[in-house]
Amino acid sequence: MDLGFSSMSLTLQAVVVLVVTTLVVGGIKRLLRYRSYLKAMSLLPGETDHSWIWGDLHRLQNMTCEQRISVYGKFTEKFPKFYRFWMGPFHANIVLVHPDTVKDLFKTADPKPFNYEFGIPWLGEGLLIAGGSKWARSRRLLSPAFHFDILKPYVKVGNEASDKLLEKVKKYADKGESIEMYNNISLCTLDMIMRCAMSYSNDIQTKGESHPYVVAVSELNDLLIQRIRNPLVYNDFVYGLTKNGRRFKEQCHYVHGISEQIIQERQKILEREGPSKKRYLDFLDILLTAKDDTGTGLTPLEIRSEVDTFLFAGHDTTASAISWILYSLCQHPDIQEKVQQEIDTVLKGRDSDEIEWSDLPKFKFMTMVIKEGMRLHCPVPFISRISQKPMTLEGFSIPAGSLCSIHMFNIHHNPVVWPDPWAFKPERFHPDNTTDRDSFAFVPFSAGPRNCIGQHFAMDEEKVMLSRLLRRYTFRLDPKHPVVRKMTIIMKTESGMRMFATPRTPTVYNNWEH
Repeated sequence: MDLGFSSMSLTLQAVVVLVVTTLVVGGIKRLLRYRSYLKAMSLLPGETDHSWIWGDLHRLQNMTCEQRISVYGKFTEKFPKFYRFWMGPFHANIVLVHPDTVKDLFKTADPKPFNYEFGIPWLGEGLLIAGGSKWARSRRLLSPAFHFDILKPYVKVGNEASDKLLEKVKKYADKGESIEMYNNISLCTLDMIMRCAMSYSNDIQTKGESHPYVVAVSELNDLLIQRIRNPLVYNDFVYGLTKNGRRFKEQCHYVHGISEQIIQERQKILEREGPSKKRYLDFLDILLTAKDDTGTGLTPLEIRSEVDTFLFAGHDTTASAISWILYSLCQHPDIQEKVQQEIDTVLKGRDSDEIEWSDLPKFKFMTMVIKEGMRLHCPVPFISRISQKPMTLEGFSIPAGSLCSIHMFNIHHNPVVWPDPWAFKPERFHPDNTTDRDSFAFVPFSAGPRNCIGQHFAMDEEKVMLSRLLRRYTFRLDPKHPVVRKMTIIMKTESGMRMFATPRTPTVYNNWEH
């Protein structure tokens, strides 16, 4: 008797049962893992009065930058090693604010979290965002670009870019007017990075106090940080429908046009002339000619991603560091004078105030000032990682796959780590005072295998520009234009940083000591 079941229908039913069972079992496993995750997060140090929708994010809503800094500071004072910060109802951010809790994470090459993917349309999977084998390959291929022999010729280029900035400062100084230094320093660092890394000059500094590329990068920074703070637009499709999403796409298109223009012009030169013996080897040369162990070079998209990453990271972070260091020197004229004394001593007897490669290690006090400035005004306030393996922090269990944020700004302002953390004291970095300091207490360039590949270039650039500026001028803040922080991916200002520049006459100090 036929019961209505064919062999095909029985097979189909079996498949359906198998699929449903697999989905149910998989769902139960995920639910149990998530339940275990929530339990682990609930046991961590942190505030308990979080919103069931926004988590702890409501504490930061409708706040100024200084107010948000105060919130993070209070968390750090209450939880001086690390704390849990809920990013909505389902995910927590484990915020690390002490050398003891960051060192294990820094020592790994763990990947960046999902919110770094928000930057892929802009920076691609360049060195800043890539993870795993892709990051390791890029790091190996790009490391030769930062060898000391490559960096030496950049000092001359740094002088040339600084000359342009000094011309602009002179115009304002001669009229006794204040000059907007943050934007002009940003233009100078962009000019410097394009000249040094790309051998590209396009009169960037001669077109006013801003440049479309600088404006675009600043806006992309703002749009990224706004998206990170709003879980409602984490979905790419939803974000693309918003006004911010459309603007982000427009600005990405613009900055890609700049980088592609630079790459195409260099490729034409290489095709026409071959590798030039007259021009120094630069970052773009290495990108275009680098080969991995299999003889495979970088794809056009990989090259553009690294150019976009280097243009952003190479100019924006350094501009922030130099500007805020100069700001602190304005607040402490006695320290500014001491830096000037050192510069005068190093350059004693010269007709020119151009900086030479051999001068850089002689700026010992300036190095202390630069480091203290980057501690106090950390150019990159925070970074994030995803823990690949379960780990233990101060006796608490952290599951694999947890979002961990390393708040360099709060490490640098943690009173347990740095006594009197808000004071500007360059002597903290005198060699006599650093012997017993934990190496993870000062991390403006990150640390471990994923540290900043261009940190030596950045330090050299800061020394060149600061020494050129302070050799010729003494700076003071314009009291009519208060400086207000703006903490995005980079530490910026809300409305610039206006300063008066007073010409000075270099003095020879025969017995100068730092």
